[in-house]
Amino acid sequence: MAKPHRAPYGSWKSPITAELIAAQTISLGEIALDGSDLYWSEGRPRQGGRYTIIRCSSSGQQVDCLPPEFNARTRVHEYGGGSFGAFDGVLYFVNFSDQHLYRLELGGSPARLSRTDGYRYADFTFDRSRHRLICVREDHTGPGEAVNTLVAVPQSGGDGQVLTEGYNFYSTPRLSPDGQRLAWLCWNHPNMPWDGSELWTADLLPDGGLGEPARIAGGPDESIFQPEWSPSGVLHFVSDLSGWWNLYRKGSSVEALCPMEAEFGRPQWVFGMRSYAFLAEEQILCAYTQNGMWSLARLETNHRQLNRLDLPYSEISDVHFGAGFACFLGGSGHEPPALIKLDPVTARTEVLRRSIEPTIDPGYFSAPQSVEFPTEKGLSAHGIFYPPSNKDYTSPKDERPPLLVMSHGGPTDAAGTALRYRIQYWTSRGFAVLDVNYGGSTGYGRAYRQRLNGNWGLVDVDDCCNGALWLAQQGQVDVHRLAIRGGSAGGYTTLAALTFKKVFNAGASHYGICDLEALARDTHKFESRYLDTMVGPYPARRDLYLARSPIHHTDLLATPLILFQGDEDPVVPPDQAEMMFKAVRAKKIPVAYLLFKGEQHGFRRAENIKRSFEAELYFYSKVFGFETAEAIEPVKIQNL
Repeated sequence: MAKPHRAPYGSWKSPITAELIAAQTISLGEIALDGSDLYWSEGRPRQGGRYTIIRCSSSGQQVDCLPPEFNARTRVHEYGGGSFGAFDGVLYFVNFSDQHLYRLELGGSPARLSRTDGYRYADFTFDRSRHRLICVREDHTGPGEAVNTLVAVPQSGGDGQVLTEGYNFYSTPRLSPDGQRLAWLCWNHPNMPWDGSELWTADLLPDGGLGEPARIAGGPDESIFQPEWSPSGVLHFVSDLSGWWNLYRKGSSVEALCPMEAEFGRPQWVFGMRSYAFLAEEQILCAYTQNGMWSLARLETNHRQLNRLDLPYSEISDVHFGAGFACFLGGSGHEPPALIKLDPVTARTEVLRRSIEPTIDPGYFSAPQSVEFPTEKGLSAHGIFYPPSNKDYTSPKDERPPLLVMSHGGPTDAAGTALRYRIQYWTSRGFAVLDVNYGGSTGYGRAYRQRLNGNWGLVDVDDCCNGALWLAQQGQVDVHRLAIRGGSAGGYTTLAALTFKKVFNAGASHYGICDLEALARDTHKFESRYLDTMVGPYPARRDLYLARSPIHHTDLLATPLILFQGDEDPVVPPDQAEMMFKAVRAKKIPVAYLLFKGEQHGFRRAENIKRSFEAELYFYSKVFGFETAEAIEPVKIQNL
């Protein structure tokens, strides 16, 4: 074995390149089962960020279902999800460019079902006895805010019959096995679905409409997730009534099936999320998380017994079962996210599709470490720590690595533990990484999630700063080379930390928010009242919006900054990044700004993903004073 080279942190040469990440990584998304056929969506950066749908037959043959001019992605809630369904050998999907609903028979060509421009569709279930799809429809044809409803779209085509309306938002329509009852979720402003949502059911009438609806669970202070009918027609769901997202069922009364301090649900940022599936009437295959680590288990509901499966995965989502096998998306510190097929009897697994093929020696990977560190008010916060790791290099004596603090988006979301080259890109070059699950993150119960209520821009910033300082105090990182990065809401945390604190020495904002007031006045419907909870009601508490917006306090900013932005972003418009860039440039602080044409909220095109990674590394090399191992196209840095 060759002796490792001694070289400064940040300058290590790594096979985990931006080109590799951009060109060879796919995003694995939604899953659907239709008999013995398995379908899933793939986001492909090499095809301009296009999403296609793959069908895997019982023989194992995998076929791309969509012609290349189609892109299966819905814009309902802007974040989408639930963009397709497969029923009785027919595929139904939403095409991104026109947002129309299409029907595709195997071996045929897509045929448009919806008629009117301005409607968007998502989250499908199939009503076999009435030959129609039931789904969410978002109406953008009129003035003002879009109107959300549940509709039934006939197989022959049309815009759909409205089944229920009146709430601001709907999701997760689910038909009972006999096709006679419908369950769904709904909620109103200012709540997000993880704040408070309601579970309703109603009988289906002979004319296809709904009978008198009944509310089963939920309310403004209780979040419901994934209603599902058992094989005999008993309604199950996840609720955080106890303070944790646990499983319940509705018999003669609502009963908890497995009360524990664990989360069986997730924040519903997208449609179609599933954390459990029925193996039998009283046996559920379910995923749950504790302290940032996910497990898969069989729950025997009649005995209230949870049997954890011994699987090598610490991140699990999108659980399905049918035709004798289960499938889910899984990953671990040693395995990138992948589509997994599971025999629930033997617990044997088979990888059907990986987000990236394993071509890299594990000696270049950094293993995730769950950490808990002290923060404000005598509390503790959580994160995933990755020390630098590269089998070919060691550092000069007494040198500590630069730290890159990652602030996840949402902000109601969580950092995971699966092997992600987007993190290993940094650690294999000599950076330490702290992926922070600050107060407000999910996976630690409702109380932890609510730490951010009224405190966005405070708690998240404090936790990121305290995590970085704690690692420096432990001697793990160089306190003089601390950087912070984040996208969307994580970009806001990044900008707020650089503006209001003096902890970090550099930062990178990817489509981040710098003006909370502008966001409150000019964003899409789904998040238009999000800040009522996270900051305060607007305009009544305009003072808080101004006080916490970095754009109004650039006089406090004295830290080098690089900004990345898509020019078609409907969530965080480009003018926010441009305002920040101009203000920082005027202060004579080193700053760079990259605007990517054709990108929206998050970068999906391979060339832009590659450029953003390399530009950020280039920026840090100039700020922290190290040479990159590879030649990188220079970035124009003002005031350097």
